[in-house]
Amino acid sequence: MSKVTCLRTIRIGERPNLIWVEIETDEGLVGLGESFRGAQAVEAVLHEQVAPWLIGQDSRRIEAISRHLLNPYLGFHSASAEVRAASAVDIALWDLAGQRHGIPVHEALGGASRSQIRAYNTCAGYAFNTNGNGRRDVTGAEEPRGPYDDQVAFMRDAGALAESLLSEGFTAMKIWPFDVYAPASGGQVITLPELKAGLEPFRKIRDAVGDKIEVMCELHSLFGPHSAARICRALEDYDVFWAEDPIAKMDDAAALADLRRQTRTPICGSETLAGVVPFRDLLAAGAVDVVMVDMAWCGGLTEGRKIAAIAEAYAKPLAPHDCTGPVTLMAGLHLALHAPTAIFQEVVRATLATWYRDLVTELPLLVKGMAQAPSGPGLGTRLLPTVKTRDDAVLRESPAAA
Repeated sequence: MSKVTCLRTIRIGERPNLIWVEIETDEGLVGLGESFRGAQAVEAVLHEQVAPWLIGQDSRRIEAISRHLLNPYLGFHSASAEVRAASAVDIALWDLAGQRHGIPVHEALGGASRSQIRAYNTCAGYAFNTNGNGRRDVTGAEEPRGPYDDQVAFMRDAGALAESLLSEGFTAMKIWPFDVYAPASGGQVITLPELKAGLEPFRKIRDAVGDKIEVMCELHSLFGPHSAARICRALEDYDVFWAEDPIAKMDDAAALADLRRQTRTPICGSETLAGVVPFRDLLAAGAVDVVMVDMAWCGGLTEGRKIAAIAEAYAKPLAPHDCTGPVTLMAGLHLALHAPTAIFQEVVRATLATWYRDLVTELPLLVKGMAQAPSGPGLGTRLLPTVKTRDDAVLRESPAAA
């Protein structure tokens, strides 16, 4: 038996959306997990609901623990606080499994389908989506905060940004120039001048580098079906790789299927969904072309592997999400290496080059735009000891009863 003896959470004030989970066992092992958004709510679920049941459980029974935690009376089939808490625990349990046997998680999952996977750069800045609940909207007038402030760059000169990414080996990038136009109408209307302005970065990319780089368009679930269709049809001229999360409710299989019938632009979704059922429903309805999944929101690696299997059954490619934290990135990479139909792992070069390095011991190695398979046991990364001793760190433990 490998009995759970302690559940610990760590948060830091500088990144209030992030929460880490450490699960200790009587073997002397420590598994690391992570989730994102509403960190205080997730912390409460972990200590008030999860820990009293989890302490004393056999950490090797990952499937049984996953089934229990992903079936709360409320909050199932969504990326609720309950499911985000379960996701963090599940990632930590897989980390423990790999450590216990001295193998990487991708091997523990059943083995890798590939030794490396293509990475695309999400053109965010240094603190995208990590402070509070809002995103940073820019128009191009804002001054960049550093050489990798790619969100400013794609609004200012997307062509130069594409050249910069190609010089570092990236052959795919994701941008979201339409976001700034959604608030005025709640995403229900996109005017012709707004449409033309939103297309300008795509034009600049094609003018600068031609077809040397793939471009994805992120729509952040900000638009109604009519405006989403108008944007997606306009994007056809630039041969974008996908339009991601185009409508406000990405579990609306009927609306997505209707949108997909109206455009040749491939539809990608969705990091915001959790559990196998919503993904099954989207795929059965013919609503998406690419399946995106987030390990810290979907239910963890246990559920992520099942979602990947459904994508394979429908012959759809898989692309794990990361615009959250370094542990989620490592977990997504392991799934991307394992899943047969995976085609991309998302990264943000701004965070890889800066604050991710202040949090964990190891990050994915990129070689000519390809993320290499981690070789260390488990996830292959640990929290740096300095994270817990920071002045803004909040630690909470639920140990076994004395």
